[in-house]
Amino acid sequence: HVKWLRRLKVTPTPSMTKDETSKYTDLQADGKALMFTFPMGVKSVITRPSPGVTLQGPGLYEVSGIAWSGHGAVKKVEVSADGGQTWADVALSAPVLPRALTRFRTAWKWNGAPAVLKSRATDDTGAVQPTRDTLVAAHGTNVSYHYNAIQAWQVEANGEVKNVYA
Repeated sequence: HVKWLRRLKVTPTPSMTKDETSKYTDLQADGKALMFTFPMGVKSVITRPSPGVTLQGPGLYEVSGIAWSGHGAVKKVEVSADGGQTWADVALSAPVLPRALTRFRTAWKWNGAPAVLKSRATDDTGAVQPTRDTLVAAHGTNVSYHYNAIQAWQVEANGEVKNVYA
């Protein structure tokens, strides 16, 4: 909020301020803290369909979302409709810029059966968005601000979309 800005102080190293220590510190599985982790890992999330949306029966739907990386540009996004058993590359909307949100979309023919939708991004450094199990194994369950694991949406037979760990 610029309206609250009174002064700027440039320092050569990170500062031990409330936001820098609370938002940019990740408690690891072994109880140690990883401090000043500013870059965000590669991540994607499906924004439609998502919880709060109910599909109106079998048919053709657009699956869309956003992807980003704090280390470079998004190189590709893949979507799975079977819980991650198979993946398909999807279209990225231009412009695709480093450290910027990138919109993705694809057509999906839903047959009315329960399905689990996931998206997985890869950036131009070769980093791939991790599964939840991989992220938890590396960082424990205390990661929140830098949580970049694959997000799963369960589509029920009645069209309701829910958050699930899959």
